[in-house]
Amino acid sequence: MELNIRRTYALVENKSELAGQRVATPIRKVAVVAVLANPYVGRYVEDLTSLIEASVGLGASMGQMCMEALGPYKAQSYGKGALVGLDGDAEHASALVTTAYANPIRDAIGGGKAWISSMVKLSPPGGLIDIPMNHKDDVYVRSHYDGMTIALQDTPMPDEIAIIFCMASHGRLNARVGGLTHDEVVRRDNLKELQ
Repeated sequence: MELNIRRTYALVENKSELAGQRVATPIRKVAVVAVLANPYVGRYVEDLTSLIEASVGLGASMGQMCMEALGPYKAQSYGKGALVGLDGDAEHASALVTTAYANPIRDAIGGGKAWISSMVKLSPPGGLIDIPMNHKDDVYVRSHYDGMTIALQDTPMPDEIAIIFCMASHGRLNARVGGLTHDEVVRRDNLKELQ
């Protein structure tokens, strides 16, 4: 199956200050979106294997979009999701955001050992979705429990699916609730590689 991508978006946020606390290096959050024509709009399809298989190429394309949006930054956290137009089925999007889709994105960003938080829902055009995010290598890094709220004008139309992937260059600004840190995960993983 060849997916019909109607349009794409890249959203970039750079945050340097929150509650009067300023950081030297801004935290960059990005969301990349591919809006597809839903090939199964308005009908029930039992076997969604063709969508899962087609999602591999979509993941590769969106991985490149992520890298361009991140620019000089490296991803420390990620999340994925989708908005499905009201004439579709949430399972259509779920089939497009499985591990088959995510692995090419992991490859593009240089890895990612942790599962990727996700959210899929039916939506009218302009509907909101909160994409949950977590550390890319360890889900127990509390400072990286975060998310992005996405709403796109006229998206998704009833016959569309908007596939979304989010990344951030750091954890939350001013994170201070303790727990495992990004630096501890990096050290731990480097030690494992040396063994």
